[in-house]
Amino acid sequence: MTPHVYPRQCAFKSIEDIKGKKVTIMGLGLNGGGEAAVRFFLNKGAYVTVTDMKTEEQLKATVDKLNSDTSLDHSRLTYRLGEHRIEDFEQADCVIKNPGVKFEGNKYLAAARAIESDLSIFLRFTNCPIIAVTGSKGKSSTVSAIYYGLTQAGYTAFLGGNITVSPLTFFDEVNGDTPVVIEFSSWQLADLRGRGVLRPHISVITKIVPDHQNWYGNMEDYVADKRLIYADQTKGDYSIFDSDDWGDSFASESKATVLRYGEKASWKIDLGNLLVPGLHMKTNAQNAALVMHLMHVSDDRIKEILQSWPGIDHRLQYFHSWKNAAGTTVKFYNDSCATVPEAAAAASQAFEKPVILMTGGTDKGLELTPLINTLTKPDSTTICVKDLYLLAGTATEKLLPELDKAGIKYHGPFAGLEALLKEAKECLENEKSAEEIFVFSPGATSFGMFSNEFDRGNKYMLEVRKIFQ
Repeated sequence: MTPHVYPRQCAFKSIEDIKGKKVTIMGLGLNGGGEAAVRFFLNKGAYVTVTDMKTEEQLKATVDKLNSDTSLDHSRLTYRLGEHRIEDFEQADCVIKNPGVKFEGNKYLAAARAIESDLSIFLRFTNCPIIAVTGSKGKSSTVSAIYYGLTQAGYTAFLGGNITVSPLTFFDEVNGDTPVVIEFSSWQLADLRGRGVLRPHISVITKIVPDHQNWYGNMEDYVADKRLIYADQTKGDYSIFDSDDWGDSFASESKATVLRYGEKASWKIDLGNLLVPGLHMKTNAQNAALVMHLMHVSDDRIKEILQSWPGIDHRLQYFHSWKNAAGTTVKFYNDSCATVPEAAAAASQAFEKPVILMTGGTDKGLELTPLINTLTKPDSTTICVKDLYLLAGTATEKLLPELDKAGIKYHGPFAGLEALLKEAKECLENEKSAEEIFVFSPGATSFGMFSNEFDRGNKYMLEVRKIFQ
């Protein structure tokens, strides 16, 4: 597939030039990105049309927040919900594109005079040092640890991007001395192709594994978007890559000073005991430590700070404990943002003891081999799962024959959280041990059952607290 290349010029000559322009925002959504764009362009004086195929009822939470904000000039805001109209794209001076919408084959985007994204606008019109992170696994935890580390070290820093915070929310607060940590999805990077606006001082690519193959169809196209993160870096910048074959490929291309993590680590620090479990979290913390080192934080301070890093929501997040009549304490963890099989496999091994694993969901076109092998073909280094609960979905349907063939017992699949957790409680009420770990790490999506991974994690935590009182 030949990817779309965007022009270098922008529809706006400056931020002041936004005033009076017609801006169509494609995708209001519920995660804050569309809402942030509406607020930004209204506050800069634009006439804003926000259009989304979801209905007003489906988007009620976001619409209500905008409508109740008396600081906004609602006379310049038009909602077009439950549909798109071609004239809203043809007549706009600029369309702000949601990264989850493909350009290829989209008649509305094809009709637009100019297309930008919230990230392209931010990068065009700010001069702050950018720390950019992408990858398949660990990017959200890595940006969180970097941001936590820099702020604890005394920097005035900001965090945005794919971590569900639009950088437009802090556009007016940044300057040349405020580092901004941005998590980039492959789609967000693709929306920057050709623009020449992403020149990070430090770029990091976390572990690359197959992901979003239902969108891309092959690894080469998927990774081609990841490569954009370092494409415009120069020798005075830094690129941080894994020690694997992908990292070798990236290192051969980057014009920045290349540093490696993993087996070929260029620099490493003994971080001691961390609050977050798992070897993969230690890797994320090491990458954060390297970034802090490049930002001139002392080694002793790096260690002190990262040992207090609490991790982030929906990524091996400890949130609840419950004690049965026999005195067994069950600790519950939410790893809902584990949407690839490798992440679920890693979660099952993160606690250095057998866990109760809840997994499964909707297929993303990924090979389930890493999770299947962990569950059915453990080697001498693998910690076997103590008990297995399955959430229904097309990925789970691919998993079931392998479990049956290996004689692995499981509960489910369940079409909802309530029935699954009630059965788990019945089993755990008879458990007699000091402590049990219950981890929800789906390794898949569940868009038929939940809005997104954050909605899934929130509903899981709510149901656990209700059932395991």
